[in-house]
Amino acid sequence: MAPVPISSIKVGHIDDVQELRKNRPKTIPERFVRDMNERPTPAMALSLPSSDIPVIDFSNLTKGNTEQVQTEILKLADACENWGFFQVLNHEVDLTLMEIMEKSSRDFFMLPLEEKQKYHMAPGTVQGYGQAFVFSEDQKLDWCNMFALGIEPQFIRNPNLWPKNPATFSETVEVYSREVRKLCQNLLKYIGLGLGLEGNVFEKMFGMAVQAIRMNYYPPCSRPDLVLGLSPHSDGSALTVLQQAKGSPVGLQILKDKTWVPLQLIPNALVINIGDTIEVYIYICVPSLLVLNSDE
Repeated sequence: MAPVPISSIKVGHIDDVQELRKNRPKTIPERFVRDMNERPTPAMALSLPSSDIPVIDFSNLTKGNTEQVQTEILKLADACENWGFFQVLNHEVDLTLMEIMEKSSRDFFMLPLEEKQKYHMAPGTVQGYGQAFVFSEDQKLDWCNMFALGIEPQFIRNPNLWPKNPATFSETVEVYSREVRKLCQNLLKYIGLGLGLEGNVFEKMFGMAVQAIRMNYYPPCSRPDLVLGLSPHSDGSALTVLQQAKGSPVGLQILKDKTWVPLQLIPNALVINIGDTIEVYIYICVPSLLVLNSDE
């Protein structure tokens, strides 16, 4: 059974940013205008070069000789501890599948508003089309349209929110999610080994892991100095896998040593974010080990 709101939540009027861009391109409603201390500034675009963000070659972990495996595990452990983020190359997620998933997402967001609103995200939930984590009428909104679905286990799914248009959308999500899940399972094994633990430590801890997929679309904005595409946050997951659209401008910034560092995506790479779930596990269960970076 899919999650439902546990209380009546009043979120007020929420403009669809694609419709704003199309019908009132110069209008920035007050709910999207950030307070002065939150607004993006040139200084946010950083001092550290994006090339410093760690890169992990997944093929060295899965197909390398003993020395290559050990070296890559050490690099992975360092990336988790000191960054909480890394890019992964040769990740074994089919590149054609990634392109199809990107196209399917874009095709969905390009549908007429009335079609997308068939999958409206109800207040207090995090599945469907709209803006997630809005809990009050005064809350500032992100300059972003979002569509999210629960994937695993099956009981978290809401079948009414799985689109029939585009025709192959749901099938693509199923296949793509399966491949990403496989990647995460492997990465968690090597992260465990990097902590000096058994490779199946996280599998034992999580049991039946929860998986969801979230697609974000950021329309151009006439006053980008006033808005944020996505509010600063940490992820509550164990791992988040980010695929950035090809040819899109640098958007993701990572908080590193109190400085926002922009991430320039390497072609065909996936970005991995170590989430709060793993950090909490390390704090509570492995106090003798260096904890993972909590900047993100």
